[in-house]
Amino acid sequence: MKIRLIEIVDKNVFLSPMQQTGSLYLIPVPIADGALQTLPVEISTHTLEIQHYFVEDLRTARRFLKALHPSIVIDDLHFSEIDKHNGANISLLKQWLKEGKTIGVLSESGCPGIADPGAEMAAVAQHMGAKVVPLTGPNSIILALMASGLNGQSFCFNGYLPVKEPVRGQRIKALEQISQKEKQTQIFIETPYRNEVILADFLKNCQGNTHLCIAKNISAHDAFIKTKTINEWKKDIPVLGKVPAVFLFLA
Repeated sequence: MKIRLIEIVDKNVFLSPMQQTGSLYLIPVPIADGALQTLPVEISTHTLEIQHYFVEDLRTARRFLKALHPSIVIDDLHFSEIDKHNGANISLLKQWLKEGKTIGVLSESGCPGIADPGAEMAAVAQHMGAKVVPLTGPNSIILALMASGLNGQSFCFNGYLPVKEPVRGQRIKALEQISQKEKQTQIFIETPYRNEVILADFLKNCQGNTHLCIAKNISAHDAFIKTKTINEWKKDIPVLGKVPAVFLFLA
């Protein structure tokens, strides 16, 4: 009995650094406002257990967690808001991980780390030997690709196009050439208030037979996902408004 007791004590005392390090959970948020039905049960389960969060926007993060769990006491949770220019407080992240905390990352919508804050924090956690857990959930890029009818075997997410001309138009034409040569779908996002601008740029710079998909407000009741050729879009240019949108083309 004494030997067994010593063995148990040893296991508890001599923990490896990796075992003592906390965990980082990357938590998807609905793309459309309030669309909680798009989230799997595991998100609700894990967010009941997590007490420490890095969030893109404190107000909307608190509102999201309260919508998920009406009885949750928000003031019992610890939040660190991710600075728009300087990123997350990495010193605090390291401290929480060293203390063995379970940490959640919440972006404004979709999946953290995919065109949203999260990648840097995941890299730090990986370097420290912490457990990094990506939870399943809605991602506008993948959902748009699924519904577009364009090539889902070979695709490239390009994020945001350059803001200024002529660089912007040159970039569109260069990517269209790659798309044509490789038969590769090119995917883009834009700030909602510039939706009309990016659409006009595609119509101006792409060849008439290039297929363009516009996917806006994905998963909302008024979601719009349509694929047409550039020439067809020119005959019926939609009003996109200031809502989240993804653009995809295949030459």
